[in-house]
Amino acid sequence: MFVYYSYYMGYFGKLDERIKVQELRRKGYSYNEILQYVTVSKDTLSRWCSNIPLSVEQQNRLLKNKSLGQRKGSLIAAEKKREERIFRTNAIMNKAKKEVGKLNKRERFIAGLAYYSAEGDKSESKSGFANSDPKVICFMINWFKEFCNIPESKFRGALWLHEGLNDYQARRFWSKITGIPLEQFYKTYIAKNKQDSKKVRKNLHLYGVFSIRFCDVNIQRKILGWISGLFDAKIGTAL
Repeated sequence: MFVYYSYYMGYFGKLDERIKVQELRRKGYSYNEILQYVTVSKDTLSRWCSNIPLSVEQQNRLLKNKSLGQRKGSLIAAEKKREERIFRTNAIMNKAKKEVGKLNKRERFIAGLAYYSAEGDKSESKSGFANSDPKVICFMINWFKEFCNIPESKFRGALWLHEGLNDYQARRFWSKITGIPLEQFYKTYIAKNKQDSKKVRKNLHLYGVFSIRFCDVNIQRKILGWISGLFDAKIGTAL
């Protein structure tokens, strides 16, 4: 008797759920939406709803929701990959930064020569260093002061800027970075935009490319001599 009663109650409990499931399906609900109201498996839902036809409008709605769900899943997966890439990149960069550590005076001297050999003027009559990275410009202005003993009054600023960018804002930015007063800046060179060019410029420097200029032939010759000595130097190999 007890077994029969349990079966009887279980059957009608399931029957209530089945009726509810089928009513929701007739309204065009998806299986995932229906599962928010009942606690049965998807396989059970499929069996209970297999003979329930859906209108064209209901089918289109379910297809649209499925497409949106797949798109959302793709976006979530892409965002997760992006976060993992950023985490790995930061970990690598932080480790590398610690490997460099704090530079002593000679290491700063060599680093400045390497920078100048790459981005500095090489002729005897023209002295200066150009770059768009504020950190590099800051390093080099301090390098000139520390190793070349150039007084601030001798520094001049030169700016190369794309047409349409704010010249005054850019000059104030570099003046703050270098400590060179605005009155010691040359007239900004404005690079005209090519109207007929199909090239899309992705890296447009907001504050342009800045040049540290100074007029001292002897200092320029010394720097070129240092660079020559750097590349002529015999580099020992540890055994």
